[in-house]
Amino acid sequence: MSQGLTLYNTLTRSKEPFAPIDADHVRMYVCGPTVYDYAHIGNARPIIVFDVLFRLLRHLYGPKHVTYARNITDVDDKINARAARDYPDLPLNEAIARVTAATEAQFKADAKALGCLEPTIEPRATEHIAEMRAIIERLIARGAAYVAEDHVLFSVAAMEKLPRMPAYGSLARRSLDEMIAGARVDVAPYKRDPMDFVLWKPSKDNEPGWESPGGITTKGRPGWHIECSAMSWKHLIEAFDTRIRCDDADRNVFDIHGGGIDLVFPHHENEIAQSCCAFETERMANVWMHNGFLQVEGEKMSKSLGNFITIHELLETDRFGGRRWPGEVLRLAMLKTHYRQPIDWTVRALEESARTIERWRRVVVEEGAELGNVDSAFTDALADDLNTPKALSQIHKLMNFGRLADPTIPEEEKVGAFGIGDDYSGFASSTDRQVAASNALACLMLLGIDIRRKAVAPDLRARIDALVTARSEARAAKDFAEADRIRDELTALGVTVKDNKDGTASWEIKE
Repeated sequence: MSQGLTLYNTLTRSKEPFAPIDADHVRMYVCGPTVYDYAHIGNARPIIVFDVLFRLLRHLYGPKHVTYARNITDVDDKINARAARDYPDLPLNEAIARVTAATEAQFKADAKALGCLEPTIEPRATEHIAEMRAIIERLIARGAAYVAEDHVLFSVAAMEKLPRMPAYGSLARRSLDEMIAGARVDVAPYKRDPMDFVLWKPSKDNEPGWESPGGITTKGRPGWHIECSAMSWKHLIEAFDTRIRCDDADRNVFDIHGGGIDLVFPHHENEIAQSCCAFETERMANVWMHNGFLQVEGEKMSKSLGNFITIHELLETDRFGGRRWPGEVLRLAMLKTHYRQPIDWTVRALEESARTIERWRRVVVEEGAELGNVDSAFTDALADDLNTPKALSQIHKLMNFGRLADPTIPEEEKVGAFGIGDDYSGFASSTDRQVAASNALACLMLLGIDIRRKAVAPDLRARIDALVTARSEARAAKDFAEADRIRDELTALGVTVKDNKDGTASWEIKE
């Protein structure tokens, strides 16, 4: 790698060289799911984007020197509503436990299927109530929060009077008037100011509740924003207090905070306000990173439009495009667009990604590739603010090295000048091709795309294709006995066949 890591910082609106507070303890926090429903494909984007960054940081600094925390929000009004709807005959707290356990398990299964590593830490909000109360008590003591009608609220006006505090709205780059106009501000008689937000609220008798801070005698539960401040403090600051080597000014700061662009305001803005006021620091995190929005076939995803698609549906059903999509195909389709740019999620893009992965698998088998070395041009691209489109172009070059003049390779696969040198033409030696394909494989692994497990030799692929075609012809002729016999033969080869809505059939090797 010939250059250092640079990342776009939402706080400064610029790309900056990344310099960790302590290179032995690089720390990143990313907002995770609220576990009341299956994660949709828009949720998959930050999961994948920050997994790539996690992998890159581990590659640069060493796996033991990077801590990645991604939280689980398991206390929320949406969870309460879902639990009451799904389990009306159960006590609410028992119903909530069922909903959160099932949804969290599905989220983790989906993330694994998308090729994501497990974060170092996945803290649950309900396990950090004590930390939330402690931060709220600090804010009350500093005059940045107040108690009103069994609520505790953060005071934006009081924050602005405290010394060395960042200006509220500095992350979103909005004035107070703009934030009030653009936000769904709760109107409540107990608020001193419309922009004040809830840190703690009372619980009804049947709702989850804990001992309240601020001298409140009734049980309550936390607001959304305080949860992330508490969990990031617990696991990225307090846990490293005796280990981290840094100046006093950085004692309560960690390296990277990430999430979707929709979280900039109010969630991340409020996290900054809470944490900075509680710990008397000018920053919460040095770098703020946000991925762009996702649309489906050119339209905003919504249940009313019928284009709301979960990760689970893409992996396990044929709802989108008449087929189910492997996790590596979904991941490649996501990474073909730079993480800060909006992405249009289309069937055509998934089909192109599926064909690309099949070509790469064929190259791996034909060249006898094994896991090689990560290419420096690839890491340079990735280190340039996670430029995954450029990184993928280098993988294409490596996969196609020496194959331009091969008459057996279809012309549509010879896209671009895929030789290593600008003046390269013709065949490379078999050893050179194997090394290039092996290095491409290592680059894909760094991106979290593992194509090794389903690589199929050309002769076996031809046999499977012939059997699938024969089965389709038998079904069309209503010779179901022959179709079943061929299906059994494919099953014996470890092949699963999927009959598509358009009458065609697709297949894959079972895991």
